Amino acid sequence: MTVETNIAAGVHILQILFVNVLMVEAGAKPGSNQKDWVLIDTGLAGHSDQIIEYAEKNFGCPPRAILLTHGHFDHVGDIEKLLKRWDVPVHAYESETPYLTGKADYPPGDPTAGGGMMSLLSPFYPNEAINLGNRVHSLPADGSVPHLPAWKWVHTPGHTPGHVSFFREQDRVLISGDAVITVNQESAFDVLLQREEVSGPPAYFTTNWAAAKQSARTIFELAPSVIYPGHGHPMSGDRLLQGLHSLVERFEEVAVPKDGRFTDTLVGAKSEHEVRIP
Repeated sequence: MTVETNIAAGVHILQILFVNVLMVEAGAKPGSNQKDWVLIDTGLAGHSDQIIEYAEKNFGCPPRAILLTHGHFDHVGDIEKLLKRWDVPVHAYESETPYLTGKADYPPGDPTAGGGMMSLLSPFYPNEAINLGNRVHSLPADGSVPHLPAWKWVHTPGHTPGHVSFFREQDRVLISGDAVITVNQESAFDVLLQREEVSGPPAYFTTNWAAAKQSARTIFELAPSVIYPGHGHPMSGDRLLQGLHSLVERFEEVAVPKDGRFTDTLVGAKSEHEVRIP
């Protein structure tokens, strides 16, 4: 596990194997020297102890809530174990809640999308819904983020219908989930080496490429100073903006697989797409 902090104020990132977990400070806890905070995504199963250990060392109290960019297996991981430890609400975008309440499964991974070993193995990745019941709450319709008043959520679908990113406008920090990442996630070699590259969402789980393309453009237009992705290292500065520009301009060439079950969703498709920025 790699831990990186202080890239942006109040944002902590834990890289657990090939996926990132974020902890965002929410201010001083009243009457205490502890800090309120929220957890964004919970990583892969089998690593809840590492998350708890880091949280106890750095915050000394449970999170106020768990926020989810989306509900794929590598972003909800040990969430049920964490909820047994921490009795807190879970917040996600409304159209993502069926996958978090046992009502709908994600499509299975597509081995023909994107090439590379990670794609070939994707049919074996879990795609079944989890059921968190009444713990799950929809994100506020006004774009605000529970317990994080400086942040807004941005609907960035395509990888999943209810995928969201989180944006702090005052310093233009973006938590992008899988809408835009900084590693070629289809390649096991690139994942192993964590070779940095601004990339579109993992192709083997992306089901709406028209929406994914628009989400990449939305993120580019936010002009983030730093991105904390779901996969890969944080990236900032001119390198990030140039990478986002190239991704948006060449999206169909560099992000959309030539084959795959959902490639045709790029043609003539329309999707709900909401941006919530103050």
